[in-house]
Amino acid sequence: MAKTEAPSLVGKLETEVEIKASAGQFHHMFAGKPHHVSKASPGNIQSCDLHEGDWGTVGSIVFWNYVHDGEAKVAKERIEAVEPEKNLITFRVIEGDLMKEYKSFLITIQVTPKHGGPGSIVHWHLEYEKISDEVAHPETLLQFCVEVSQEIDEHLLSEEEEVKITETLETEVEIKASAEKFHHMFAGKPHHVSKATPGNIQSCDLHEGDWGTVGSIVFWNYVHDGEAKVAKERIEAVDPEKNLITFRVIEGDLMKEYKSFVITIQVTPKHGGSGSVVHWHFEYEKINEEVAHPETLLQFAVEVSKEIDEHLLAEG
Repeated sequence: MAKTEAPSLVGKLETEVEIKASAGQFHHMFAGKPHHVSKASPGNIQSCDLHEGDWGTVGSIVFWNYVHDGEAKVAKERIEAVEPEKNLITFRVIEGDLMKEYKSFLITIQVTPKHGGPGSIVHWHLEYEKISDEVAHPETLLQFCVEVSQEIDEHLLSEEEEVKITETLETEVEIKASAEKFHHMFAGKPHHVSKATPGNIQSCDLHEGDWGTVGSIVFWNYVHDGEAKVAKERIEAVDPEKNLITFRVIEGDLMKEYKSFVITIQVTPKHGGSGSVVHWHFEYEKINEEVAHPETLLQFAVEVSKEIDEHLLAEG
């Protein structure tokens, strides 16, 4: 009886995706910062963590969380090859969901500039060996690669268009209290600010770290423009000699209208007299042109400063 040849379990699948971004930019997303891919394609890829080595170097191990065929999956991959001049990177899957169906799985991504025009072509190449003939060829994974490519392209283009337009607003408030005392209200005991200005600020709670230390997280409840609002802020800088503290807003109402919002409060003693000058400095990026500049928040800061001053003077 003639021996029937076993169907081959080894396969290759490839596809090309035309993109508008440059070859170098796209390659860098996988070679230099794959942990940013999730920002570009959050529905498909949730995270990429570095387990060993360095990003984009041969032998390094990365770990992906992704959604494919409607299921949350994982893949641990070793970087097998990186060729910057060819904008090429190869990953070998060594653990995870694909290993349930494939003995081996290699993914190569190469990006070439388009001839005679802007843009590039992303070439995906999947090389694999199935564990049995029942296993399907990874067609849906190839489609997943196409979608991820298109979303990365959009992300790279929007990043280019959006040269950050950071704007600033500032004001000064003269107070009778000393510079150190006023600074200490925000650096040492912001949970006391609500006592000084209860109509504006209802509370300040410490969520992480210690009061007045860089990296700590504080959470404010306040009333602005007649509405109860919240702000979660990380302390970015504290300089006691300069009576300076900087807060970066990371969550809350301001984040609905601003991509970033940084508040610096610096207090300087008045020259040749008692009292001080409180300098408020806002640095922000609006999410779009419709958003107003935070003029009313600056007015709020002035009111809060005056009420803190009165409170400090009453305390003596």
